[in-house]
Amino acid sequence: MTATDAPRRGIPMGSIDEDSIHALVHGFYGKVMADPDLVAIFGREIKREQWPAHLEKMCAFWSSVLLRSGRYDGRPMRPHLTIPDIEDRHFQRWLTLFAATARQVFDERDANGVIATAERIGHNFRLGRAQNRGLDSTTLTMIRAEPVS
Repeated sequence: MTATDAPRRGIPMGSIDEDSIHALVHGFYGKVMADPDLVAIFGREIKREQWPAHLEKMCAFWSSVLLRSGRYDGRPMRPHLTIPDIEDRHFQRWLTLFAATARQVFDERDANGVIATAERIGHNFRLGRAQNRGLDSTTLTMIRAEPVS
């Protein structure tokens, strides 16, 4: 993909590269591990010795999403379906911390594009979780990142 392909597909490219994706992922998960609500889930689901591999996997995921690098080969929905206690408040907090990190790492235009992408991914995860549980997913509205003060 060239830089001119990106706007057609809605993927910003200006300040996004592998180094900035690394900064996004590592900065974000640093915030997650300091957040009481999220660390309760992430700390339980990902053992200490698994974190380096998880961070690398998340860098590959976001590289594939944002740069179309093809580095990620997996099914991101599957692990999220088996965690019973994820609630909308967790998605809201996840998005808020992710957005705050994106705004620290990227210029405003690219941060807004990355945040919008994360919001769509979060919504798709919530839809998948609802459908997997036999719930009515037609009533779900998208959760947006809240500004962090």
